[in-house]
Amino acid sequence: MLRVLPFIFRSALIILLLPPLLSSPNPGHRVQDAPHPTRQAPRPSPQPSRPVEDDRIDRPTSEPYKGDLSIFEDPERAEKLQIERVMDLLNIKQGSSVADIGAGSGWFTVRAARRVGGSGMVYAVEINRDFLKRIKARAETEGLANIRTVLGKEDDPSLPSESVDAVLVLKTYHEISQPVLLMRRLRAAMRPGALLGVIDKNGNGGDHGIASGTVVEEAERAGFSLVGQHDFVKRDGMDYFLIFEARRV
Repeated sequence: MLRVLPFIFRSALIILLLPPLLSSPNPGHRVQDAPHPTRQAPRPSPQPSRPVEDDRIDRPTSEPYKGDLSIFEDPERAEKLQIERVMDLLNIKQGSSVADIGAGSGWFTVRAARRVGGSGMVYAVEINRDFLKRIKARAETEGLANIRTVLGKEDDPSLPSESVDAVLVLKTYHEISQPVLLMRRLRAAMRPGALLGVIDKNGNGGDHGIASGTVVEEAERAGFSLVGQHDFVKRDGMDYFLIFEARRV
């Protein structure tokens, strides 16, 4: 019996000295086990951007038009091209922000400006400074304060990030010397859900036309997906109206 007492005494002393965490701070409440640290899934390694050289094209392109702009002002053009239907399919409405790539005389620019109203905006993008001066004068004459002229480049529309809801490339794609690079940068300027329309006629690139399959292939390289295809523009001498949406990653 005497030999057992020291063992009991030592056991009681150990219990008294145990860390307070093992005792409940409130009588009648169980102490919960400390939660295990949350294990996070490993993050995927960022994929390196493709070299710019990969996006350059080596195919014929047409010389940008520098002639008389009055050829684009045919009174029957709007009806033949069904431009109101084009804008409907691109979801251009009051308050929309639109980009007209290769705006030329501003024929589509002013029609889009009337559609979007004072709460909207239309960016007229051109690489020709003289054309931009004409568009600016036209906007002032027609009282359209919602038009902004933008001097673009062969590979960059020079638009603000996430600034537009719709884009139209009308009779211009075959003149763009670096379409994949331009569309990559255009994609960055488009808001989520924005649509890109391309209207052109079939050709080899150097004959003021471009095959629709080539446009689709290059748009896909730039991060777009084809979501619509129409041929009602044939009355205006065009062959196709393609609609794309940017793929979100």
